[in-house]
Amino acid sequence: MTIPISILDLAPIAPGQSVRESFASSVLLAQTAEANGYTRVWYAEHHNMPTIASSATSVLIGHVADHTSTIRLGSGGVMLPNHSPLTIAEQFGTLAELHPGRIDLGLGRAPGSDQNTARAMRRDPRSSDQFPEDVLELQAFLRGESIVPGVQAVPGGGTDVPLYILGSSLFGAQLAAALGLPYAFASHFAPDALHEAMALYRSEFRPSRQLQEPYAIAAVNVIASEDEADARLQFETTRRSRVRSLIARGPSAIDYTDDQIDAFLTTPEGRNIANMMRYSAVGTPSEVRNFLGEFAASVQADELITAHQSRDVDDRLRSVTLTAEAMLAVPVA
Repeated sequence: MTIPISILDLAPIAPGQSVRESFASSVLLAQTAEANGYTRVWYAEHHNMPTIASSATSVLIGHVADHTSTIRLGSGGVMLPNHSPLTIAEQFGTLAELHPGRIDLGLGRAPGSDQNTARAMRRDPRSSDQFPEDVLELQAFLRGESIVPGVQAVPGGGTDVPLYILGSSLFGAQLAAALGLPYAFASHFAPDALHEAMALYRSEFRPSRQLQEPYAIAAVNVIASEDEADARLQFETTRRSRVRSLIARGPSAIDYTDDQIDAFLTTPEGRNIANMMRYSAVGTPSEVRNFLGEFAASVQADELITAHQSRDVDDRLRSVTLTAEAMLAVPVA
């Protein structure tokens, strides 16, 4: 039996690329995923990041859904503390009515931004504390069983859009287990608690109306190429880009050279940033298959969600195709 594989798309804006071009690339990516048997494509909510265009997640999902026909689409995730549960129920209820049977709603507790951006969004710093209650309120809106007297989600009520809890710590694992919801771990950028969180989720899972058995998704970076050296070069380029985005922000940010970035990566802080991409399958299709198979088995993942990190769109699409050919045609132990 093969393990389901999916895609996390941040709608990256490459150097010299416009936002509109980024969205066109996301459509191509979803179409390629659909043609190659992927289960779903998710989009993550981030704000005030010049290289990421997926901030208006529900709008992007609707656009991609209009240009695909069968693949599931969703959020990976909506940062619920930034929004009212009613607003998200209406947005995803609208998507579910327009594209029945194809919409997922992954929920995160982080702001998806820095503190200044959070303030610009009128976000209450304490709103994260209400995350469990907000999840239950949102779920009730989508079921048409509102727990807010006199308030219904229209559209939304009765669509029962499936919820997923996203996390990078033990908190999300415990919440998903307690609510009987699927759990997705962000190991593509926050790997440290992965194994502990997955084990905790399975051991504490309680069945629910949505889910009778635990269902765990693990995220992993992928760069697949016919040529191993090319894949390694793409990975180094991607890692340098990740470092630049973290240490050089704002209009007066320094434009570090590759040599400066490589020197920084030898420092303790640089090694910590490099560790964020610890779980990365890089190489030929067979190398990628071996890595992903061992990775999935090590965490007992029911599904892998792959973040194809190549900077060039054509390389990213090729990676998606090669990974599907390697993973979906060969059983994973």
